[in-house]
This record gives sequence, structure tokens and C-alpha cells, in this order.
Amino acid sequence: MLARQYAAPQFLDGLDRLACADAIPRFEAASRLLSEATGWRLVAVPGYIPDAVFFDHLAHRRFPVTRWLREEHELDYLVEPDVFHDFFGHVPMLLDQRIADFLELYGKAGERAMAMGALDMLARIYWYTVEFGLVRESDGALKVFGAGIISSAGETVFAVEDPDVLRLRFDPLRIMRTAYAIDSFQRNYFVLDGLDQLIDSLVSFDFGPLYERWRDVPPLPAGVLQPGEHALKPFKESAA
Repeated sequence: MLARQYAAPQFLDGLDRLACADAIPRFEAASRLLSEATGWRLVAVPGYIPDAVFFDHLAHRRFPVTRWLREEHELDYLVEPDVFHDFFGHVPMLLDQRIADFLELYGKAGERAMAMGALDMLARIYWYTVEFGLVRESDGALKVFGAGIISSAGETVFAVEDPDVLRLRFDPLRIMRTAYAIDSFQRNYFVLDGLDQLIDSLVSFDFGPLYERWRDVPPLPAGVLQPGEHALKPFKESAA
């Protein structure tokens, strides 16, 4: 399947450990595995949940998984999350300790962002990493780890190989200032040099001053290179 070619090795390792690629997942069994490995467990939800509830779940290592499944004609792209996106896309990465720790820290950061009226800025960190993140391997190849990409066959190939889409190095401030698309493939992706950068982004940055400086400034348009920036090459060129 496409994941074997394009997904990050951490995702593939988690998927193999879950042993759920060919059937509807059992939440109880997956929760036991997660709890033993990284201290997380799954919580079934009907769909979107309030921001405060979402952040509280993450802060206490509970990952909400939607319990409905998309129809066949929605297989390539879906605006709302379903069990395929939430479980297949997200849960394998929760078995990686760095992602597990990052999501807890992210959940704890939510209260401050909401109090400072900067939720949109913090949400972009999640969007461009956990949902639509890319990571560069030691051989220079790009790999997918974001659930929004990996749960779409079309965007999995597009994010890695399209020669025209804008890929930039991971930069928390740039991410927090960049708009994103919710109804189409992304026009912009950010590339990590390694998953450790996720933890560093929440530990080493004081988001408060950034919120105060930028929360009322319109976001930068996605897919537009800013002065002084350099786009990263796609998979085929970088792996050559």
C-alpha cells in the first residue's frame, strides 16, 4: 500500500504493532497497547468536540477517536474526521514516545492560547505537524507522518512528490502565522529534520509574547514564499 512507500518509519512501526490494517479496529485492545507503551488511551467521540474538551483530553493522554466511517466516494478526501482518519492516521504515531509527549504538551498549551485569544495560532501548530507534517529522513527523502495526509491516498503522493507545492523547513512562528486549507489538498507543508523538533518547539518557545505580537495580524497565505525563504525540493529530487 502507499503507506509502505511514503509514510515515516515510526508510523509503519506503530501500524504493525496495532495489527489493525485489514479490519475495523478494536478500541479496547488498542488502548491497552497504547497505555502500556506511552500511557495513552482512546476515547470514542461522535464527531467534533469543543476546544476545551479536546485540549483536556490531550493534556491527560486521552486521544478522541470519531466512531463513524466515511463512505466509499469520500475515500480520497474528507473535511470531517472519521474513524479511518482518527485511528489509521493518528493512533500508530501515538506509539512513538516523542509524538505521545508532544501531544500532551500541546493539550496543556491550549488553556493559555484560549485565554490569550490566540487559539488560531496554536491550532496551526497542530495542523501543520500532527495533521499535515512531513519529516526528512537521513538519506534526504521526505516521509509523511501527519494523519491528514496519510489518511488520503491522493494527498500522500501529492505532499511528497508534487514539484510545485511549497515545502518549508519547520519553523514554529512561521507555522503559527500561516493559513491553511480545510477543503482541499494543502498548498504548504512544513518539514521536520526529526521528530525531536516537535518537543523542542513546545519546550523552548515562550508562546505568550508571540501571541501578543501576532494574534491580531492576518495570517500569511499558504503556498506563498516569503522574502528570504527557500523552498525544499520534493521527494524525487531530494532522494537523488
